[in-house]
Formats: sequence, C-alpha cells, structure tokens
Amino acid sequence: MGSEEKAMAVLNTTFVRPAKFYLSGFSNIPHVKYYYVFLCFVYIVTVIGNVFLLSVIYLVKTLHTPKYMIVFNLALTDLCGSTALIPKLLDSFLFDRRYIVYEACLSYMFFVVFFGGVQSWTLLTMAYDRFIAICFPLRYHNFAGNAAVCILVESTLGLIDRLSFCGSLVIKSFYCDHAPVFLLACNDTSLNKIVAYVVFISVLCIPLILIGLTYVSITIALSRIASGEERMKALKTCSSHLILVAVFFLPLVGTNVAAVTSTVHPNARIINSSLTHTIPPFLNPIVYSLKTEEVLRAIKKLCKRNGLTNKTTK
Repeated sequence: MGSEEKAMAVLNTTFVRPAKFYLSGFSNIPHVKYYYVFLCFVYIVTVIGNVFLLSVIYLVKTLHTPKYMIVFNLALTDLCGSTALIPKLLDSFLFDRRYIVYEACLSYMFFVVFFGGVQSWTLLTMAYDRFIAICFPLRYHNFAGNAAVCILVESTLGLIDRLSFCGSLVIKSFYCDHAPVFLLACNDTSLNKIVAYVVFISVLCIPLILIGLTYVSITIALSRIASGEERMKALKTCSSHLILVAVFFLPLVGTNVAAVTSTVHPNARIINSSLTHTIPPFLNPIVYSLKTEEVLRAIKKLCKRNGLTNKTTK
C-alpha cells in the first residue's frame, strides 16, 4: 500500500480535529476600528436597555401578565445572545486575537445559534399571545419552543464534531458561523447541508410563516369589529411586535436568500450578518419602552415611587 493510500485509510477511519481555527472576519475595510467602536456602543446600550426593561417588568406587578412575561423572556434572550456574541467579536478583532480553540469555537456557535433561535420562537409566541388576546380575550396559554431549538442546535453541533478538518482552518466570518465552518471540512458534508436547511426552515421560515398567518387571522377578526376606535386600539397593541418582527426576520431572510441565489462580497455579507445579529437586541427594549403605553406607565409609576421614597428618607 502506497503512502497516499495509507493517508486516505487513516483519514477515513479518524477525525482530524484542529487545535485552533482562525477568524478572518473583516478584511481590507478602511477605518474598520470605528465599526468595532460602534458595535461596542451597541452592546453597552443593549445591556442597559434590556436590564432596564427586565427590571421594570420585575418590579411592577401590573406587568406580571403573560404578554410581559414573554417580553421578559425576549429581553433576557437578547441580553444573553448579545453577550455571547459581541464581547468575543470585539476581543477577536479589536485586540487582534483571532485564533479560537476548537472546543471554544463549537461553544461559541452553540450559544449564538441557540439564542437566535429562541428569539425567533419568542417572537412567534408574542404573535400567538396577540392572537389569543384579540380573537379569544382572557384566554392565555404557554408556548414552548426553547426545547425544540436546543435539540436542533445540538444536532447541528454533533454533526460538526464528526467532520475532519485537514485543509484550511480560516473561518471566513466574524464568529464560528455554521456554514463557513463545515465548508472547511475535507470529508462528506452532505448531511450537514441538510441539517443547515432544516435549521433555517425551523428557526426562520416556519416562525415567520406562522406569524404571517396569525396576523391574517387577527386582521379578519378586527374587520368584524364595528368600532373603528377599537380596531385602532387593537392594531396599536400589535405595532411594537410587528416592528420587532421586521427588524429581526427581514435582514436574516434577505442575507440567507442572497447567499444562496447570488454571489455576495464576503465583507458585505459579514457586515450585514453582524448587524443582523446585533441591531434587533439593541432596538427591542427601545421599541417596548417608547411605544408601549403599559411600560411607559410602569416607568412613571417607578419614578414616582422612587421620588416618594427619597422624600421620606430625607
């Protein structure tokens, strides 16, 4: 048996796992450090905004309703997802520490994909909540999608762990993204591609379709309401959620469709993908704090309560 045949035999019976990957990230972009500073600002505001929203919902008992428990879950997911992604991104590129060990890469991938999936299904749960509130008042139910998302992500990582990496170890992304990682493998990746499509359909397409169907049902229900004032009030309660759905889903779906149907410059794809992962958690607490009357009233109540407390302590 020749040396090449021996090498192939070893390759077929063992998995070649690298010690480290290299994140190529943003390349040849002028003044890219300003973009990193912008992402740092986005992260700081995301943490402050979501912690503030979590605190308001926790402290004000009138917000202890199914609707705001879902908002609480979304804020917590946004906080965890941003913390899983942005600090490591800044550490890798702002301080030029682009090498990441194999196990840390898989953990990085798990948390980013998991929290993104939970955010998607939480937005679907919010649509379901609005549907029940408008079409079947006073009837609320829990909707659990987190376990399903976790199973999908663990399946994805399990398949990544069965790949051999015997060639390039340069990941053409700003984090350990699933597709750029499995494309580096030198053995069969057909199953990984199938699972990638399943995850895309389960985490993005199905929730978006169900949200669309939910709002079709809500529109039909509202058309039967005689009072125009009641219609406007019901639509107003849905406006914040529709903004969040548009901000989260449209860029993600657009990025994935563009990647499949056309050739996108790597820098354009990476910048678009990084904004897609970071801007929704940044905007969600702002939208819910400024566009939702119940939250504004709760904030005013907290301010009055703190004002009275300060006066009594003086």
